[in-house]
Amino acid sequence: MTSASYWVELFESQQRLGGGFLLTRRYVLTALHCLRDISSFDAQVEVALTDGSRLVGQVCRRDRDADLALITLSAAYEVKLPIPRAGVAQGGDDWYGPYRPAAAEVHLRGRVDDGAIEYLCEGGALIQALQLTVNQLLGDYSGYSGGPVVKESPGDHAPVVVGILLEQAPDRAAANRAANVLFAATIGEAMRRFDQFDVEHLMDVVHPTSGLSKGNGAGHEPTVDAAATTAEAWFDRIDQWSQRQVLDPSQVAELKFMAAKAAIERQVHGHDA
Repeated sequence: MTSASYWVELFESQQRLGGGFLLTRRYVLTALHCLRDISSFDAQVEVALTDGSRLVGQVCRRDRDADLALITLSAAYEVKLPIPRAGVAQGGDDWYGPYRPAAAEVHLRGRVDDGAIEYLCEGGALIQALQLTVNQLLGDYSGYSGGPVVKESPGDHAPVVVGILLEQAPDRAAANRAANVLFAATIGEAMRRFDQFDVEHLMDVVHPTSGLSKGNGAGHEPTVDAAATTAEAWFDRIDQWSQRQVLDPSQVAELKFMAAKAAIERQVHGHDA
């Protein structure tokens, strides 16, 4: 299994806030409640990577209803850690959480009960969520919020991130305990909530490759025909990912729209240059 080097810890003034993970090389996704009392819209936080790097991040988007937040990393830094593919979970899949709130805490593992339910989260939004059973009976899962939910794959396959941990179900027989059932927003839900992602960032998430062609080898921007061909090539690749169930239908539609938009914008910029 590829090292789970994409999760991060968030700090403000040396105070640990919680976890998150690299959604792309520029953006970190976390649960909004992990940011606690940070009230300013564009507050800065420290993002600690698993390689020991500590980068400056800025809270760029908050979705209070869905309890999600997006942090952008300073352009002064280049993140070289591998970014996982985004995927879709199905009921019956095995899952694990590479992030844990402290070295003395356990890693969470379990089963996906449902890969796409409508769930009314504490923020008030009806979100697409994963319902997860946890094997580790901790009674209290606080501190794990914001961490990635990763689908277990047989063999030495790259990790596939399918959700972000948000909430735990209460134990109906004991109000002071939590049941071993967690809820996580799907990656598709997070993508729909934030409009920060251009096509190159999205492609970096689902399959790390080079971005759209930036020229024809002679220092010129693509022609209209070349831009259209590039977009069509991405359409074909997106369809292949869809057939492999790497993407859900909403992600397919969004990616195709953004691929076409990026091709058009590149042609416009080429005429303006």
